[in-house]
Amino acid sequence: MVLQADQNKNTTCIDNGKCQLLCSGLKTKAWDDLVPVPKCLLPWSSFLVFAVAVLCFSNSIYGEFVFDDSEAVINNLDLKPDTPLTNIFKNDFWGTKLTHNASHKSYRPLTVLTFRINYFATGLQPCSFHIVNILLHGTVSALVLKVMAAVLNKSLEEEAPRAAFLSAFLFSVHPIHTESVSAVVGRADLLCGIFFLLSFLCYVHASNDMEVSLLCLFGSIFLAGLAMLCKEQGITVIGVCCVYDIIIICKVDFFDVCRTAFKQQKNMSLSAMFPFKKNFSLFCMRQSILTLGGCSLLALRWYIMGASTPVFQQVDNPASFEENIFVRTINYHYIYSMNVWLLFHPYWLCFDWSMGCIPLIQTSNDCRLFAVFLFWIFFFHLIYRTVSHPDRKIRRLLYLALAFILVPFLPASNLFFRVGFVVAERVLYLPSIGFCLLVVIGMKQLNTLLGGNYHQSLQCCIFILLTVFGIRCIQRSADWKNEETLFGSGLKVCPLNAKVHYNIAKNAADGGDRETAIRGYQEAIRLNPLYDQAMNNLANILKDQGKLMEAEKLLLSAIKIRPDFAAAWMNLGIVQSSLKKMNDAERSYLMALRYRKRYPDCYYNLGNLYLELKQHDDAYKAWRNATSLQPTHLVAWNNMVIMLDSIGHLSKAESVAREALHHLPLEASLHFNLANTLGKAGKYSESEKHFLTAIQINGSNPTYHTNLGVLYHRWKKYQLAENAYKRALDLKPDMKSAKDNLRLLYKTLSRV
Repeated sequence: MVLQADQNKNTTCIDNGKCQLLCSGLKTKAWDDLVPVPKCLLPWSSFLVFAVAVLCFSNSIYGEFVFDDSEAVINNLDLKPDTPLTNIFKNDFWGTKLTHNASHKSYRPLTVLTFRINYFATGLQPCSFHIVNILLHGTVSALVLKVMAAVLNKSLEEEAPRAAFLSAFLFSVHPIHTESVSAVVGRADLLCGIFFLLSFLCYVHASNDMEVSLLCLFGSIFLAGLAMLCKEQGITVIGVCCVYDIIIICKVDFFDVCRTAFKQQKNMSLSAMFPFKKNFSLFCMRQSILTLGGCSLLALRWYIMGASTPVFQQVDNPASFEENIFVRTINYHYIYSMNVWLLFHPYWLCFDWSMGCIPLIQTSNDCRLFAVFLFWIFFFHLIYRTVSHPDRKIRRLLYLALAFILVPFLPASNLFFRVGFVVAERVLYLPSIGFCLLVVIGMKQLNTLLGGNYHQSLQCCIFILLTVFGIRCIQRSADWKNEETLFGSGLKVCPLNAKVHYNIAKNAADGGDRETAIRGYQEAIRLNPLYDQAMNNLANILKDQGKLMEAEKLLLSAIKIRPDFAAAWMNLGIVQSSLKKMNDAERSYLMALRYRKRYPDCYYNLGNLYLELKQHDDAYKAWRNATSLQPTHLVAWNNMVIMLDSIGHLSKAESVAREALHHLPLEASLHFNLANTLGKAGKYSESEKHFLTAIQINGSNPTYHTNLGVLYHRWKKYQLAENAYKRALDLKPDMKSAKDNLRLLYKTLSRV
């Protein structure tokens, strides 16, 4: 069964000459002459689009893991081979359990699976991760060509390969895609794009070939589900397919429907308004299956999220926390205008647009209201021109282009639920498909209106646009090479963004530049006085510099802003312990453990506090908790062994040390501490073995050689003792203990 063809080829209009001019643009030659691509290259168009997409972002190959890559890849335990594979289906994108309060509910197991495969193949080599991303973008660009060809062919009822090529080429070089390609975490958008487009193509086949329609229809829903498992935005392909079915397949014309409804034209027949009525049952079947599939996927997604939405802070999306509905609406529309502007003019690009980058519009004299006004004019004019265009085929293309823009953007629009960002370039990856189609339609219409007099000039403009976009892609992908260049580029675009200053400070602190880090954190706090993370990090630096009172003040402010900030509570405990406020320190540690029960570092520091208070049993219990939660917590193991050894519990110290070596067999310090304990217990042979193992692992530590000399000294192996002391002095000539022990050895030898 095949759907009925368009029964009303011509549309009446006021200006018949203008209508004839516009309709003349429907010929394949007129569409394809816009793009000066030789016919011999058309069979290679997919390869050309793929190659250009790869070339424009090739700078990313040499990039490092930056920004969110650290949490999603480097620190994500779900990528490690010793982690059960099933964990990727239980945790969110960042490796946090979906049931955890801190989870962002970003369920993308297929994306994490590709990260895990990458890790298995090459380890944490960023080059391999970036190569995969670039190849995925090339694949998406090639699929965009297939989609554009299918859409244009079906809409125009004849082939337009060059127009489809131009749309895909523009998509492949659009700089707005840099974040999705150059950031490793952007793989979620790339994989989602692949399955999104495959799902759409499958639906195109389902509506064309009735012999395999059900198979393709269910295949389209299945692929939509895979797109959703790569990124939440993938579910929106169901909406795009629905619009495609109504507008392109069934040829429902909203202009005719609206004109009949509002003007009540009696001469407009139902067959003209709804040309698909003979195949209405077939249409209903497709839409029912599509709707049922979409609702099932949404229900599954809601169930996986634990029937709850993620919790975001006000700094993540200030407009969504605005109580005044009018102010909130104005700010939403300003954000929409920013997204539109980034599609048209992708020059001011930033890795993060939150925390003051776009201040709220709160007064009527804010000059940015003009941008909102222009956005409304642009949007309503676009809708008007789409609905009222005199040519029905162009109208259908415009409807579909808008659907490709608006439907995938809906999850980021704040209309249905709050999102955790202000502007995010990555969410424009899919909407840019519709934007590219819209640009090509606009160029074609401009060429038609100019009557072909400026045909070569328009071709030159297209060439310049593609070249400029390609150069901008190369330039912008270079910004993502490392965090220093990325954060520096962000500062140029968003100097009021507190998070940009925070990240610059954090990067400087990691590199040992504490002065730059302090200035960055202070600026971040100045721009956002409620920036608790910046307060916590700045307090840590001040604590290390001995400025304990300032550090305590900052940490008290941080926990006042966010009472459940476990890390700030723990750091406050460390500072208070250094200030000898022991009772306050204990309370701070316990508060940290109250808000984060699985916190091994906090248990370790609590154990240190109890050791200082000479509460040895409590210290042992605290360190035991630390090692139970994190069996590789080396300093907790060492502290337990040393404390037990110092209070004379040698057998227990030996037992703990052996247990620690079961988890950390190659840690020299554990072998060293066990050797000391065994030596005190008179087990000289076994002690010697562990001393030698420690030296084999780390032979540059003079203390290991000195204590080995003490063992030999007690054991009356004086020549070996002398050799050990001399080796220690070779490594550290001013080592007092080695000198004193060697002097005692010579006195002993003189008496022997």
